[in-house]
Amino acid sequence: MACRMPQTTPAVPRVPQGEPGAGAASSDDPEPDTPLLLRPPTLADGAHMWRLARDSGSLDLNTSYAYLLFARDFARTCRVAVVEGEVVGFVLGYRRPEAPDTLFVWQVAVDPAVRGRRVAGRLLADVTVGSRWLEATITADNTASQRLFARFAREHGAEVVRSELFAADHFPDGHDAEGLVRIGPLPTTES
Repeated sequence: MACRMPQTTPAVPRVPQGEPGAGAASSDDPEPDTPLLLRPPTLADGAHMWRLARDSGSLDLNTSYAYLLFARDFARTCRVAVVEGEVVGFVLGYRRPEAPDTLFVWQVAVDPAVRGRRVAGRLLADVTVGSRWLEATITADNTASQRLFARFAREHGAEVVRSELFAADHFPDGHDAEGLVRIGPLPTTES
C-alpha cells in the first residue's frame, strides 16, 4: 500500500502543534529546534526504514529487501529524515518510466517522536524538486495521507486530481482499493 501515514497513538499524551496527528515533544523526544537533516538513503538506512514501516502499525510492511533496493537503486527519488544520527522518517518514490517528470510516492513514514515538525511535508518537498507531477495511491479511509497530500498541493499552488486506480478486486489478498492522487503541475525549480 502506498502512502499510509502511521496513525499509531503514542503512550505520552500529546498537544497538537499545527500538523494533523502532530504532538508536542515528550521528555524523550528530540527538541523541536534539533536540526533535521533530509538526504537520500544509503544501504545502512534500509533497516531503519523497514523498522519505521513495521512500527507504524498502518503501513503495508514490505520485505526488508525492498527497502534495501530502494535505498540502493532509487536513492535519488527517496529521502530519509535524520535527527541526531537517527532515521526518524522516510519517503520512498520513483520516477515513472513512461512519465519521467512524475514522481510516484510509494510510502511515507514518520516516527511519532518527531510529529509536529512537518517532517512528512518537508520530505515530500525535498524529494519532488525537479518533478512536474507527484502521484500517490491512498485508501479512502486514510485521512492522514489525504490531509498530507492536500496540504502539500496547497503549499505548492498545485491542483489535486483524484481518480480510481487499483480496485479492491485487483488485489489477491483482500486489500482495500487504492485511489490515485495526482498533484501538479509543481514548480520546476532545481536545487
